[in-house]
Amino acid sequence: MKKRIFTILKVAFFLSIGFFFIWIFLKQLSPEERQEIILSLRQANYSWVLLSILVGALAHLFRAERWRLLLKPVGYNPGHFNTFLAVMIGYLANLALPRLGEVTRCGILNKYEKIPVNKSFGTVIAERSVDMIFFLLLFFINLWIFWSQLANYVNTHVFDPVSQKLTAVGHNTTQLWIAGISIAAIITIGVIVRSFFRHARFYIKIKNIVKGFIEGLKSVFLLQKTGLFILYTFLIWLMYFLMVYLCFFSMPETAGLSYGAGLSVLIFGSIGIMIVQGGIGVYPAIVAETLFIYGITEVKGYALGWITWSAQNVMIVAFGIFSLILLPIINRKYMHKSSVK
Repeated sequence: MKKRIFTILKVAFFLSIGFFFIWIFLKQLSPEERQEIILSLRQANYSWVLLSILVGALAHLFRAERWRLLLKPVGYNPGHFNTFLAVMIGYLANLALPRLGEVTRCGILNKYEKIPVNKSFGTVIAERSVDMIFFLLLFFINLWIFWSQLANYVNTHVFDPVSQKLTAVGHNTTQLWIAGISIAAIITIGVIVRSFFRHARFYIKIKNIVKGFIEGLKSVFLLQKTGLFILYTFLIWLMYFLMVYLCFFSMPETAGLSYGAGLSVLIFGSIGIMIVQGGIGVYPAIVAETLFIYGITEVKGYALGWITWSAQNVMIVAFGIFSLILLPIINRKYMHKSSVK
């Protein structure tokens, strides 16, 4: 009962953060700007959004095939359909609760392909390890290529306001001493807390997650088809990029944006999804701020953010529900044969 209550509270917490960001952003807009967002959503060309959804599904098809490569070295060769459907159901489960999807898809292969969860879960950790490295690689490539635009934005919206506030404060040494003592106190408390909780359950759990991350990454090098694994990884992220970039063509204001803008939205939007469950509320705001760097008004950027976010989630929900329905149907005859034997 306590676990269920904790789960409900966790979901409610993430949703409340998302709705808080929606409220904060819309509060800053005038009634005319809110109407402009609604009008942009109504007038958008959703044929591009539909194409984006299909491309997103293709990314998960490549993900399923990559997962099959990881399962072969541990002695299992699951079917193409079952693996893809398990991946889609896993993403649907992730919308409800963070990381629930990883366990869910492993449970599905355990039921229909008789693959032990502990073995398949290790391969999922390996997947996540590789994706994190690839994401970080794209993140730094994005910073390197578009540093001038990003640096100008950061200087204007971050460093300049902070500098002005510090100038307003003046050279009050008392305040500087207080700030220095506060920072030292925080660091000291952090060291004490780390020492005190070193043997606590949650600390050990985090430590084991990091250890599993490293071990999972090592398992990739045991593959017989490492080149194919890398190719699938590249195709997955290419489809992710295209899913975002195709949505640009749904609005005339963003149709002429460069590939660089698409890469920036992919990278910073992904960070929003990592911060808040599903990226609700946060993702459109991040897209608006990112596209502002490329000369798009925040109102139009916010509208595109909702279009892109909706495309991603409609794809997950539609294909996830379809997979839930289809999975037992295509496995019925096989389960019937095994029960007869």
